[in-house]
Amino acid sequence: MLKSLVRAVGTAVRVSAATTSTARSLPLASSPALCAPSSATTRPFTRSLWMMSSVNGASSGFRPKLFSSKILRPSVSCGCGSLHTEGDKAFSDFLSDEIKEEKKIQKNKTLPKMSGGWELKMNGTEAKLTRLISGDEVTITFNVNNSVPPNFEDEAADQGQQKSAENEPELVSSPNFVVEVTKQSASQQQKHSLVFDCHYPEDEVGHGDGEEESDIFAIREVSFQPEGDADWKETSYTLNADSLDWALYDHLMDFLADRGVDNTFADELIELSTAIEHQEYIGFLEQLGAFVKCN
Repeated sequence: MLKSLVRAVGTAVRVSAATTSTARSLPLASSPALCAPSSATTRPFTRSLWMMSSVNGASSGFRPKLFSSKILRPSVSCGCGSLHTEGDKAFSDFLSDEIKEEKKIQKNKTLPKMSGGWELKMNGTEAKLTRLISGDEVTITFNVNNSVPPNFEDEAADQGQQKSAENEPELVSSPNFVVEVTKQSASQQQKHSLVFDCHYPEDEVGHGDGEEESDIFAIREVSFQPEGDADWKETSYTLNADSLDWALYDHLMDFLADRGVDNTFADELIELSTAIEHQEYIGFLEQLGAFVKCN
């Protein structure tokens, strides 16, 4: 009787295992839980397939054909042997249109000249202006990189309103610039330049009619630096303009104005820097387009 009981139990276990195996081998479409239209059942199903492809598939050497990527396959033949895709072609077409539009709105095909006899030299995105005035050599250095301030708009005022192309704000380059004044008559032991680190304050308002003219640029720091040294030496004593007496600050501003660095110069510098920055931007787009096309 005990043996009969053992055989009965064994038979029940085998039947149960067979039932479970049959349920697991059923196709996915026969499972009502997976075919339900609700997102609560669909999203776990999708995620499980992704995990099967990226984790289980990778470990077992099996990757379902459903997840084979066509984006990574070259879709455009090119003699250079580089990867080219349909996305690259769309990117290249976009860049071509963008370059045409930027050239249409380009104000200055050639760089504007600065009044006052300044001589301009370019080194990539860095510009250097020099002039001699009564034995003083004045050098202005600035870089157009990161010189276009971000345009923060009032989202509440513009909410629900689509801006037209005519209302788009004009991009203006207002770079920080360094003024270096060197006395040509100074002895060799005193060959140090007075250096001003200047900038355009972001909260500076335009000049209104009938209002007293204010400075559109400001001094940030002043220091004596070795002549011709490109790097600002942190070991040289530096005055921060925020801690300067207002009378001393005004004398320093007058010192610059006497050497041609005044509001007129600052306005012309913005115009020049904007032209250089736009020129560099178009050049970057052209280089990017050639890189994407592999020309």
